[in-house]
Amino acid sequence: MEKEAQLFKYERPEFDGVKKSMLICSSDILRGHIQVVKNGGENNLHTHTGEDAFWLVLGGAVKFYGEGDRLIGSLKKYEGILIPRGFKYWFESASEEPLEILRVAARDQGTENKRVNCTPLKPWQTERFAERA
Repeated sequence: MEKEAQLFKYERPEFDGVKKSMLICSSDILRGHIQVVKNGGENNLHTHTGEDAFWLVLGGAVKFYGEGDRLIGSLKKYEGILIPRGFKYWFESASEEPLEILRVAARDQGTENKRVNCTPLKPWQTERFAERA
C-alpha cells in the first residue's frame, strides 16, 4: 500500500514550564519532534536502545554531554549532532533565549526501543512522565 506524504508546520508555542516537545511528523520508522527548552529544562543522562537520532539547533544554543558530564559539543543555530542508539547523553539549553531543537529519529525495526535512564530524572521530568502514565 502506498503511503501519503505528510505536510507539517512549526510555530514556537507559548507555554508554562521549562520544556515542551511537539511531534511534527511520523511514520513507522521515523519520528520528527521539535523541543523548546528554557533554562532549567535540562534532561538526565539516558540512552535509547532502538533508535538513532540527529538533533539540529533552530534557535538558541545547546550543550550535549556524555558519561561523566564530558562535554561532547556546544552547538549554535544550524549546527547539529548525531546520537547513535545505545549512546548515553544529556543536554541543556546554553543561552538566555529558549533552545529550539529539531530531533529526527529512525527506529531499528529489529530492536525494542526503550529509553534507559542512567541517572535519576530531573524534578520536571518526574512530573511530565507521571502525566503520561
